[in-house]
Amino acid sequence: ILAASGSRTSANKKHNVILFADIIGFMLLMSVQYNLLKFNIENKIARVTLNRPEVHNAFNPALIEEIHSAFEYIATASREEVRVVVLAGEGKSFCAGADVNWMRETLEYDQAKNVADALRMAHMFDTVNRCPVPVIGRIHGAALGGGVGLAAVCDVVIVAEGTVWGLSEVKLGIAPAVISPYVFAKIGRGYARALFLTGERFGSERAVQIGLAHKIVKLEELDDAVNATIKEVLSSAPHAITRAKDLIARVPDMEHDEAMQLTAETIATLRVSPEGQEGLKAFLEKRKPGWAG
Repeated sequence: ILAASGSRTSANKKHNVILFADIIGFMLLMSVQYNLLKFNIENKIARVTLNRPEVHNAFNPALIEEIHSAFEYIATASREEVRVVVLAGEGKSFCAGADVNWMRETLEYDQAKNVADALRMAHMFDTVNRCPVPVIGRIHGAALGGGVGLAAVCDVVIVAEGTVWGLSEVKLGIAPAVISPYVFAKIGRGYARALFLTGERFGSERAVQIGLAHKIVKLEELDDAVNATIKEVLSSAPHAITRAKDLIARVPDMEHDEAMQLTAETIATLRVSPEGQEGLKAFLEKRKPGWAG
């Protein structure tokens, strides 16, 4: 009885800590002013929507900072609060790259200011790429330049028919530099050679073919397809997903022996974890695991 009571007390303390952390996190979220971004969390789903439809959600420094801030918050949120993110664009397009007015401003930048400016964008992409929960890209209309970069840092990309893609930076005398690590990781050097060097535009079918996107649907079916993917994520163990994302990020660049050690330790840790125990028991007992509601 004492053990059971102690267990309940421990569980209540843990719940209270999580609840307190979520309250603090919510207060921090509310303290940030999002003017160019729609950011809300409901039913453990974070929705991050670029909200500059009048310029096809083109990047400017303020939007970059707001995206960075939103994903920094998501990175620190508990799995009790956030288990999946949907990244989307308001209006006719997902993201058309850099804002013309911002590009005009950069004509006056010196080398040092350009480096600082580019690093702010690089940190934003890195924060999205490192998000500990799955990021679903809801892509429609156009994904150009940095918009392709945003798609590249999503884990699952669902694209509407007729979407226009392009890495057209060379047409403007620059290069897709900041986004290149993430695009290389998605499509490899071979396709990057063709698309980086020509700046040609392409459609959703080719985006799927080369690995930038995973599924094409009709525009009117886009939200249903996104919701189906959300359902799959929510039926999977949240901490196991985070560990799987860690493996994806780390294993490809490891030496063989190092990778063997990490993967063995990872599966061993997960097997004895509460999620691993619950998942196996649920399977053997032919019931849904606790995380699946």
